[in-house]
Amino acid sequence: MFDVVIVGLGIAGYTAAIYCARYKLKVLLVGAEEGGMGNTAAEVGNWPGEIEIRGPDLMEKFKKHAVSFTDQVTFKIARVKDIQKMGSEFELVLEGDEKVMGKTVIFATGSNKRHLGIKGEEEFSGKGVTYCATCDAFFYRNKTVAVIGGGDSAVEGAAIAAQVAAKVYLVHRKNSFRAEPYWVEKVKEKKNVEFVLERNIVEVIGDQPSPAAAGLRPASKKVTGIKLDQPYNGSDTIAVDGVFIEIGSNPAVELPKKLGCALDTKGFLQVDEAQRTNIAGIFGAGDLTSASNHFAQFTTAAGEATVAANSAFNYLQAGK
Repeated sequence: MFDVVIVGLGIAGYTAAIYCARYKLKVLLVGAEEGGMGNTAAEVGNWPGEIEIRGPDLMEKFKKHAVSFTDQVTFKIARVKDIQKMGSEFELVLEGDEKVMGKTVIFATGSNKRHLGIKGEEEFSGKGVTYCATCDAFFYRNKTVAVIGGGDSAVEGAAIAAQVAAKVYLVHRKNSFRAEPYWVEKVKEKKNVEFVLERNIVEVIGDQPSPAAAGLRPASKKVTGIKLDQPYNGSDTIAVDGVFIEIGSNPAVELPKKLGCALDTKGFLQVDEAQRTNIAGIFGAGDLTSASNHFAQFTTAAGEATVAANSAFNYLQAGK
């Protein structure tokens, strides 16, 4: 039996584990993917105390700190398949059907990349279509790519891709960006980035290899271009080798939703000022919650996790 089960291995999860451990609580820190969205940040320049650091390096520091509390924190990489309320406690089912019990749960599951839902997107996923420019740009050295979106991840992704790609098209449906001005200015400095504004991508185009001859390995499908909703430079298609779709994320609320936790009108986990949900003993922190004015940042995730850990501790103390 754990005092707190923390679901999520990103900024919020690691921070919550650190604080819960300092409260001398018995913690299970579990998640399917180490580092969460933090691992997709090629450069972090707004974490206090670090003028510039790579996202994966910062996540490794967080993990090292969290798991240093060896007497309090059990660390496990596993997907949580299900959760049920059992009286005043909670049973979580992990992959492999392992079951664990917790007196409280802090959801820090973050968000999932949003998809466009256009023709060719699913067909060429992993064959030229990806959802993390900063993760996959390396594979497109000296090639031509398109980055789709207008927020921080898209503009940052275009700047990172421009360091290795021969040409980068930044496609955005509006004529201005909602991204942090720092990244907008940085990408404008890149001579190999071309802005394709006030256009929507409506299809990912790719080749359809003929079946392989007997005894030969079939050729792989691959992206060859994108189709736009209106012409650009006289054509509604642009030839590219890869497409990075960076149009934001949806909160990963599947587990708390199963449990009956309330969501806000935007689909985020509804929490109060103490990061409490509508179910006693369940708390939330980070990108999946309604807190911090939906401003998903490393700093807000850490702050919410700090409050959630304190609230879990107070909840457990009140029950003694």
